Amino acid sequence: MADGGILIGAGEGGANPQRLELARANRHGLIAGATGTGKTVTLQGIVEGFSSAGVACFLSDVKGDLSGLAMPGSATAKNHAAFAARAAQIGADDWRYIATPVQFWDLFGEQGHPIRTTISEMGPLLLARLLGLNTVQEGVLSIAFHVADEEGLLLLDLDDLQAMLAHVAERAEELTTRYGNVSRQSVGAIQRALLQLRGQGAANFFGEPALALDDLFGTDEQGRGLVNILAADKLMASPQLYSTFLLWLLGEIFEHLPEVGDVDKPKLCFFFDEAHLLFDEAPDALLDRIEQVVRLIRSKGVGVYFITQNPIDVPDSVAGQLGNRVQHKLNAFTPRDRKAVQAAAETFRANPGVDVATAITELRTGEALVSLLQPDGAPSPVQRTLIRPPASRVGPVTPEERRVLIETDAIGTRYDMPVDRESAEEILAARTQEAAAAVAVARASTAAEKAAAAQAKEDARAAREKERARRAAERDAANDPWNRAMTSATRSASSAVGRAVANEVTKAVFGSSRRGGGGGGLLGQVVRGVLGGLLRR
Repeated sequence: MADGGILIGAGEGGANPQRLELARANRHGLIAGATGTGKTVTLQGIVEGFSSAGVACFLSDVKGDLSGLAMPGSATAKNHAAFAARAAQIGADDWRYIATPVQFWDLFGEQGHPIRTTISEMGPLLLARLLGLNTVQEGVLSIAFHVADEEGLLLLDLDDLQAMLAHVAERAEELTTRYGNVSRQSVGAIQRALLQLRGQGAANFFGEPALALDDLFGTDEQGRGLVNILAADKLMASPQLYSTFLLWLLGEIFEHLPEVGDVDKPKLCFFFDEAHLLFDEAPDALLDRIEQVVRLIRSKGVGVYFITQNPIDVPDSVAGQLGNRVQHKLNAFTPRDRKAVQAAAETFRANPGVDVATAITELRTGEALVSLLQPDGAPSPVQRTLIRPPASRVGPVTPEERRVLIETDAIGTRYDMPVDRESAEEILAARTQEAAAAVAVARASTAAEKAAAAQAKEDARAAREKERARRAAERDAANDPWNRAMTSATRSASSAVGRAVANEVTKAVFGSSRRGGGGGGLLGQVVRGVLGGLLRR
């Protein structure tokens, strides 16, 4: 990175260098091209540039290979010769291998820190899309949310929503006169959709502790922006969950950040891989919401970049907001392909020296047509460009490398243990139990029966209080600093120490010889140091 921009690539001998201006990076962008044309490597280089400039990023890792950002490239890798030649070809004299600071996330909690949100935070619109509901069913779902708000019933997880829907069905006649038709058939259809959602593993996503968005921002000890990588290989088996989650996250970031107007560089850059999944079969209301967020989030200091095989996958209303474009090769085998080639050619600012429609079908792997916003906001004339090679590994990290990186990042254990506080399911169950006890008291005919019924009512109340106390104790235990210390002694709140541990463990596991003695080396010293520091407090 130089001159305030990220070097995307250049022509032979460094001619016509293409730099992504940081001050224009929140005008969004598009990376498109057929499979195997170099989109992932282009994305990797752009993310490295943002991180080097101190800009945090969030990206989905559909194939698993973007995890390689966490490790430096290697001179022994099979692509090293090609990368070194490309760097020399475009005059990238500062090119060298270096890792990028990474935080791993996973909705299923298997390949990264768990990400959770509550049913209430998701809201009925996105949840209806996730469940594939029709208009009538979406209306019933909205009524359930409204009643929960009115009665102070927290909707945290799928159990809460299912209990709330059952409650709404029981009160269908009353609620129909207040809000419109609430049919048991619609409630049943929603419940079946929730059951299918559970089968996809979505129950892991709903609950607490919910993701604190501030954990996505920040820099390491060298001032480099944190790169948040969502493990999406398993998630892609549920396309609606994948796209709905990313749209929810983008919306939450939009609501969370203050207005900042034009900035010298973005606060965060958000990358949508397999972007077509976001728009496939999306209702008009949702498309309007996507367009609104993309248009307005620029003023929050956030750049949004879509990665897709075909540029026509992105609707015109959204594509018109994408100022920075990198177009890799497109095939022209079918009528739809030819339409995509023509559409892509028409979106670039013309360059008399480049026949865009012809060049798109002739580009080599690692070559692209590039047009970026200039400092004055105008798009640059399209240039045929050789893409700068990445500095990090091209290919995935190993499971052991991933484990070490997760255990030594700054997130720690704060999301590891789910918290189950009292919410709609527990409150409604307690109401039902207490109501049944009250009915028993009213129906009792003898003094003994009345006493037994009253005792049952008191037992129900005591059981509810005991359950509240148990949940509170679990929550306190989960937040206890001693428990956190004992379970996360090898993790560090300091990124510098954490990365040192990661390096030491990686060396031990991946090839450096273990020299005898030393009581566990650096890792043992850090663990003892952390525990010793806690004992001295």
